[in-house]
This record gives sequence, C-alpha cells and structure tokens, in this order.
Amino acid sequence: MQRRAFLKRTALGAASGAVIAAPVHAQEAAPVSWRLASSFPNESPTLFAGAQDVARYVADVTDDKFRIEVFSAGELVDAGQVLDAVQQRVVDCGHTASTRFFDTDPALCFDAGVPFGLNTRQMNAWMLQGEGLALTRVLFDKYGILNFPCGFTGAQMGGWFRGEVKTVDDLRGLKIKAGGFARQVLARMGAVPVDLPIADTYAALEQGGVDAVAWIGPYDDENLALYKVARNYYFPGWWAGTLQLSLYVNQQAYDELPKSYQAALGLACRMATTNMIAKYDAGNPDALRRLVQHGAQLKAFPRPVLQAAHAAALQLYQELSAKDPMFKKLYESMAAFRDKEIPWFRVAEGSFDSLMATLGQPAA
Repeated sequence: MQRRAFLKRTALGAASGAVIAAPVHAQEAAPVSWRLASSFPNESPTLFAGAQDVARYVADVTDDKFRIEVFSAGELVDAGQVLDAVQQRVVDCGHTASTRFFDTDPALCFDAGVPFGLNTRQMNAWMLQGEGLALTRVLFDKYGILNFPCGFTGAQMGGWFRGEVKTVDDLRGLKIKAGGFARQVLARMGAVPVDLPIADTYAALEQGGVDAVAWIGPYDDENLALYKVARNYYFPGWWAGTLQLSLYVNQQAYDELPKSYQAALGLACRMATTNMIAKYDAGNPDALRRLVQHGAQLKAFPRPVLQAAHAAALQLYQELSAKDPMFKKLYESMAAFRDKEIPWFRVAEGSFDSLMATLGQPAA
C-alpha cells in the first residue's frame, strides 16, 4: 500500500516531467474491469509488455479498483482484428501499431510511423506539442476510438536478408515480410511483400517461403535467431524513423470511467511509453554485439536503393493525398514538422553524436 501511495504522488507525474498529484479520490470510485486485446504475441515480449505496463500502473494508482486484463494476439481476437474489436466493444481497449490497419485507412499510419518520417523524439514532439495527437484523434473519432500514444521502438533495422542487396534490381521478386505503408513502397520497387506471423518467420526463411524478414531491431530480433538462416542484417529501416504503438480505447467505455480513472489511464500510457523506449535503448547495443558474434553481417542499404525507396514513397504520398483530404492534412502536418526539426537535430543532436563517435569513449 505504501508503494501505491508513493506512485500516486510521484511516479505518474514523472512521466510528464513534473511531480503531480495522483487522480483525486480514486479510492472513492467504483471498481471497473476492462479487457485489453494486444496485437502482439508472446514472441514479442517488449512490445507485449507495453500493455502489461499500462494495466499494472493503472491498478497501482487506483488500489486495484481499475483493473485491465491483458490478452496476447490470438487469445481473444487476431492481431489484425484489434481495431474492429475495440470499435465494436468486444474489448474495452487494444494495444497495437496503427500501421497494421493501412488497408483499412492509409491515414492511420500517421499514428504509428511512415516511410522517411519522424524519429522518436520528433514523433513524440509532434504528437504532444504539435498537431499529431489532435489530428489523429479526429481520424479515430469515426471509429468511436480514443487513441493514446503508448510505446516507441526507436529507429528500426532494415531486416534479415538471405542474399545481398547491392542494387534496386536485387529487390525485384524478393519475397519480404513487411506490412503497412512499407509493403506498398516495396511492391513499387519490385519486391513481393508477404504477411505472416512473426513466429513463422524462421521456418519461412529456412524453407525459402520468404527471402527477407523486416521486424524491429536487435533486442527483439535476437530471440528469433534469424541470423542462422539469413545472415545479412541491413539498416536503416527507412519505412519508419520510429514505430509508435497506441492504446485504442472505446470512446463509450472511456466516457463511462470516473475522471480519476481517465487520468490514471492517460498517465499510465505515458509511463509505458517511457519504459518501452528505455528498454530498447538499453537493450539494443548489447543485443547487436551478440548477433554479430553469432555471425550476423551488418550491411547498410546502398544509397541508390534508399533513393529509389524515397522516390516511391513520395509518389505514394502524393497519390494518397489526392484521394483522401485527411491523409493529405496529416501528411502535410507531419512533413512540415519534420522539415522544421531536422536542421535543429543536425546542429545539436547529430553534431554531438558525431563528435562522440569520432572521439570514442574515454578510458576507464
């Protein structure tokens, strides 16, 4: 109980950078039980843990009166059914990446990450201090869903390839596991996008069912052991400078919550977001070293390949903007924010990172 009281006073406040009071009179509110459907399987422990973090933080600050039961992908609904399940209130909320629903509504991708878009810091700023959250909430309103940013992966790797990619022609005919916006861009470059569960990727690579698998990064990829069947580990994952995960909340279910529970839920999402990116930033360096020791071959995508991907993405942005005013509004807002941020990041963050890489680490 002392731990919960401390969290009420301090922990959730730290998510917004200041110590704030907990939701008022949470102890007087009636008990509430929700169900949460995740799009992530147990094979993706870091991604799946985001929903578990939300449930734990909410329970802690409400003395277990607001409880959220978390189900992994496939337990209640399939990974690709989370949007529908929340909309129809089969579940009260869902944890997912909006890129998964590109075919339902391409504009939803801006809630997650798009090719040649924003990095983690920029995405966080666009969502919370720019127009990102307000615009995406207008988009989700037609589904009866309230979206909360709830996790970041950071910049991703470009995936595991059985063969080398030296030119754009090397992508032609390649069967690549990819989803969302990336799938469309790869198809325009001559690749054959394939959708399959991440648990099936090892066998698919080994048996030639796919030629490449794009997943997250070293911290998650290590457990898949894909280096045994596809040693070429490419970077960067140009299809997103980061992947933002989201908590989808049924609007009616949210409106029924006491105000203190609403506050607890929003702040818990902030805590889960901070925790997830910290896990990736802390875990990726060591995981990458281990992968290289196991034989993974780090390779950068050649610049002509990246330029071709960029050109294909721009063409698709233009086509989708011409068809959908909301897509156009989101794209223009994101692009303007990105173009404003990049010069600053080059002056400050980029130059500092380059300096440290050049100087190396000080001797112990």
